[in-house]
Amino acid sequence: MLPERRGDLLPSSARNMDTIRVAVVGAGLAGLSTAVCLLALRPHCSVTVLSDKRSPDTTSDVAAGVLIPHAFPETPIHKQKQWFRETFEHLSAIASSAEAADAGVHLVSGWQIFRSIPVEEVPFWADVVLGFRRMSVAELKKFPQHVFGQAFTTLKCEGSAYLPWLETRLKDGGGVILTRRVEDLWELHQNFDIVVNCSGLGSRELAGDSTVLPVRGQVLQVQAPWVKHFIRDGSGLTYIYPGAFHVTLGGTRQEGDWSLTPDADISQDILSRCCALEPSLRRAYNLKEKVGLRPYRPGLRLQTELLSRDGRRLPVVHHYGHGAGGFSVHWGTALEAVRLVSECVQALRSPARSSKL
Repeated sequence: MLPERRGDLLPSSARNMDTIRVAVVGAGLAGLSTAVCLLALRPHCSVTVLSDKRSPDTTSDVAAGVLIPHAFPETPIHKQKQWFRETFEHLSAIASSAEAADAGVHLVSGWQIFRSIPVEEVPFWADVVLGFRRMSVAELKKFPQHVFGQAFTTLKCEGSAYLPWLETRLKDGGGVILTRRVEDLWELHQNFDIVVNCSGLGSRELAGDSTVLPVRGQVLQVQAPWVKHFIRDGSGLTYIYPGAFHVTLGGTRQEGDWSLTPDADISQDILSRCCALEPSLRRAYNLKEKVGLRPYRPGLRLQTELLSRDGRRLPVVHHYGHGAGGFSVHWGTALEAVRLVSECVQALRSPARSSKL
């Protein structure tokens, strides 16, 4: 239970009339990255994260976290590339710092392979990753069922380490995290000036968005320390991602499936598909099954909405719907969300503009 008094939800430093009180709903990758960005870029905002689930119980903890962008059909390519570049540069700086091990961020090299030549042999993100090139004939001999491939170095972000690291950054910056289930965004209007909705699948209820659907992803986490390079089938369904703690084998893409219970037959199918690409995985050990529900919608939602009741208003910045592409663009979309918050702050401080919201 939370205290009902208004000030008890906020740190004492936030109870200043000049401070804009921001609530971020959701403590997954989108919520925590947005909250950390807000603290860094909007020093006159207090930031409180509200969520009933935190790491290690979020979808972001299950994701493999390899930066290979997925296309968002309704978003211009230049914008997607900007988000990816901002995210890649952010994580590259961490990977090159003393924080790398704590944050779970590191470089990983490997291959993306195709059974037929793709329409785009050079994707829009090719000049953001490192050393992108077409695979040689000799390399492709390792994958006799595939006729084309791309070799490059990208980044891997271990969600089970990165999310707690973001929480620490948030707290060090003066932010607050409260374990609380939000039933209705409007309930926050008494304690906060602006709300950022990063609730993912929860937006079906909180934002009344019926276009948000789960895309079930089942993976295996195995010990196979001899596997050093990632391998990803161009379809995105079969992949082998070596990480700091385990190798992630995947996967599935089951639209509309809400089940969080691992399916043994699916696990066997995943292992079989991955062993066909990397036979040495038959010696993998300590197999663990994991399931996550990706928050998919036809287009990622980055948008401001003004809630209004009884003459009172509450600006809400929506930031959700990343589907399987969250890790690849999360920092870039968080920066975009902060820009939208900044517009709300300016409107709140300008009576003339506020009346037009």
